[in-house]
Amino acid sequence: MNWFNVGVIVNTHGIRGELKVLSKTDFPEERFAKGNRLMMFNDETGQSEPIEIERSREQKGLYYIKLKGIDNINDVEKYKGWVIRISEEDQGQLDDGEYFYHQIIGCEVYTEEEELLGTVKEILSPGANDVWVIEPSAPGGKQILLPVIDPVVRNVDVTAKRITVHLLEGLI
Repeated sequence: MNWFNVGVIVNTHGIRGELKVLSKTDFPEERFAKGNRLMMFNDETGQSEPIEIERSREQKGLYYIKLKGIDNINDVEKYKGWVIRISEEDQGQLDDGEYFYHQIIGCEVYTEEEELLGTVKEILSPGANDVWVIEPSAPGGKQILLPVIDPVVRNVDVTAKRITVHLLEGLI
């Protein structure tokens, strides 16, 4: 089964067993909604545990989640650094023109003139739109930060792992 990251537990919060989670998903309000079932993984030890969200709230870019059945800080301390994931079949469907992070990361990025710029290594979400971090194909090249906006992104083919972009003046 394929699992996809939706968050990383960065710390505990308070004494009643809340966890601070750094969201790694475009849908945190859906993923961390009351009653949602997810899996937590400790990648170092190979441990995993199913969880159910009792409640959550967003504050300053972090999500504070309370797990069902856990009411004490001592019971959640061990989860620091664990990764929260969702199974492929629980991801849901997207509208046309929308993609999951895992579909974009690893795609090769070409200009309209068929010049290979590099590969999408990371997706940043600084504000109004996402930004794709492109690792250059040329050795010693500088990373390229591409805004994910209609005038720039011309075509996305996740099956072929290929993205075509229009470089606006001053982007590189």
